Amino acid sequence: MKKNQLTFFLSALIILGLSSCKSQKNISKGIIAKDAKLTLVSDEYEFTEGPAVDKNGYIYFTDQPNDRIVKWDAATNTVSDYMKPSGRANGLYFDHDGNLLAAADEKNELWSIAPDKNVTVLIGDYDGKKLNGPNDLWVDLAGGIYFTDPFYKRPWWEHSEPEQSARRVYYLSKGSSIPKIVAEDFEQPNGIIGSPDGKMLYISDIGAKKTFVYTVDANGNLSNKKLFTDMGSDGMTLDNLGNLYLTGKGVTVFNSKGEQIEHIDVPENWTANVTFGGPDQKTLFITAMDSAYTLEMNVNGVR
Repeated sequence: MKKNQLTFFLSALIILGLSSCKSQKNISKGIIAKDAKLTLVSDEYEFTEGPAVDKNGYIYFTDQPNDRIVKWDAATNTVSDYMKPSGRANGLYFDHDGNLLAAADEKNELWSIAPDKNVTVLIGDYDGKKLNGPNDLWVDLAGGIYFTDPFYKRPWWEHSEPEQSARRVYYLSKGSSIPKIVAEDFEQPNGIIGSPDGKMLYISDIGAKKTFVYTVDANGNLSNKKLFTDMGSDGMTLDNLGNLYLTGKGVTVFNSKGEQIEHIDVPENWTANVTFGGPDQKTLFITAMDSAYTLEMNVNGVR
């Protein structure tokens, strides 16, 4: 294992003892399409993360140790570099105007990347201090951005200790340059996703090995925190039935009641993130270690 990959492997708090091989496996039940196979897209990376889908169903994901954003073409099932360097982008998400938002933790920033690849730094600090390192993000119906800010020491940083006093979740209203704290009682907040109606927000505390669900009010504030499941997650997504997909040891799927309904084995030591892509968003796109995979589904993704 390469040095950078090992760094990310450990920083993701991987449970020891996981192992497997890159053989394809037939999977066919429930939410997964009949006779669907987990298909390797590419394994030419160091550590894949942050998949986001655009309006055409193309997926953009990150290879953070190699400082690049990669684009997957759903029609041809091919990949190509989209942006390099990329600010050490981690989590990605598209806003309502077609800009690619990036948790760019080379300088602990939040970026907006326009279609012409012009970069705008949305946030460079909070209260005059560096953010810990934005990790994952979600855009609400009003265009506001929720993002998690854990602390994982990166080899490209000069500092070794966080400047912020807590590991938080922030909300940046559309048009604002100053985020507000909406939650901070975490060990390591990581994966985040909101419901299509904007009324619920799921946040994983991967450090505590728990995922919580919050009620979202009209001003973007969070309340009514509830434990959703005793499992943390690196990344997460939702389908049109309200099922929540968590990552780590493969992909584990829970219904809206927090009951596990499916587990998708992935032949890697760590599954970092997941989203839906393709023209009808019925292709599950999975980033795991040095690889990316797809799996055809009976359900589709939602925004």
